Amino acid sequence: MTSRERIRTALSHRQPDRVPVDFGATFVSGIHVSCVAALRRHYGLGDAPVKLRDAGQMLGVIDDDLRRAMGIDVIGVFAPRSRFGFANENWREFRLPWGQVVLAPGGFLPSSTPAGDLYMHPRGDHSLPPSAHLPAGGYFFDSIERQQPIDEDHLDPADNLVEFGDISDTDIAYFAAETARARQTGCAVVGAFGGTSIGDVGHIPAPGLVDPPGFRGVADWYMAIIEHPDYIQEVFRRQYDIALRNLDRLRQAVGEDGIDVLYVCSTDFGTQNSQFCSVATFRELYLPHYRRLNDWAHRHTRWKTFKHTCGAVDPLIPSFIEAGFDILNPVQCSAAGMEPSHLKTAHGRDITFWGGGVNTQTTLPFGKPAEVRDEVLRRCETFAPGGGFVFNTIHNIQALTPVENIVAMVDAVREFNG
Repeated sequence: MTSRERIRTALSHRQPDRVPVDFGATFVSGIHVSCVAALRRHYGLGDAPVKLRDAGQMLGVIDDDLRRAMGIDVIGVFAPRSRFGFANENWREFRLPWGQVVLAPGGFLPSSTPAGDLYMHPRGDHSLPPSAHLPAGGYFFDSIERQQPIDEDHLDPADNLVEFGDISDTDIAYFAAETARARQTGCAVVGAFGGTSIGDVGHIPAPGLVDPPGFRGVADWYMAIIEHPDYIQEVFRRQYDIALRNLDRLRQAVGEDGIDVLYVCSTDFGTQNSQFCSVATFRELYLPHYRRLNDWAHRHTRWKTFKHTCGAVDPLIPSFIEAGFDILNPVQCSAAGMEPSHLKTAHGRDITFWGGGVNTQTTLPFGKPAEVRDEVLRRCETFAPGGGFVFNTIHNIQALTPVENIVAMVDAVREFNG
């Protein structure tokens, strides 16, 4: 099978010739830039600076040569601008606090303190207050909440929609060209076009906006779901009005078969032990909007739809399926109720597990290579039969993960595939 055929077979819940693999096709299945550099050295691919894929999480671009070395079957198409509002262009070398030199966009212009902290500013403009912070000794940026005082008697849903709008002709052309380029690799293609993630607290602080209005604190956003449900419903409704207009134009530009997977959202619903909301709340507040978007995608395209949520979400998976999602990521098997055999038996006929391959909180960063191999083989044995599985770690591979453990993971998948 080609990589595209392999992914499509797995997503159709049929047995592919081998377990397909993703690293780097999304912002939640990537590899920290420090580990990308280490992998390039390990596979003898040179020591040139790695390009930043995501300037917040500090994920690295996985180039064609490393993708082939790791047996990766998927490639992503990403937005032309970073979460901080500057364009991903005019690449230049930049030395990060831990000494690694990377290729960063020209707008990647963090300010620094004598103690070694970095602060990101919206659009790279130092005249504006910082919107994200990389602490000394840290390896990624955390958003800084800049919520203004809320007048609860005069709430306007438009305030939480400032960052959403009709896509420009320039961006349509960009996505069409990037999709065509990705298709030439022979890999399956994930379209991460943006604008379709409702209520994602990672985006609520809006680090790319100069002065974000509305509910922009994570705690305040969650409280608004309870205290102002009509406001939140209206935000979601208007956002998906915009999203569907944009997706229709993108469909015309990239084709009904141009991408294989549409990355819909990163809205987390689970903690290590429970859920952020009840099943009833999810079904009332979120499910109708997700179903509207997924139904549109399934009626008008061949795209499969991708839902990311960490945590103990087993009680919500039937509702994800009812909402029309084809894919669940990252499959956090260490969370309560997320045992692999249960997930496969209970839900494996109806949703594809994209992830779950090895624990990135414990086994991969802190285990021995033999322990990594054992866990990867056990996960593949559980999830792979009958398709409905794309191998990836449980969320991104974090900074300083030992390269020998990452290689042990890759080798174990190859061993399983024979």
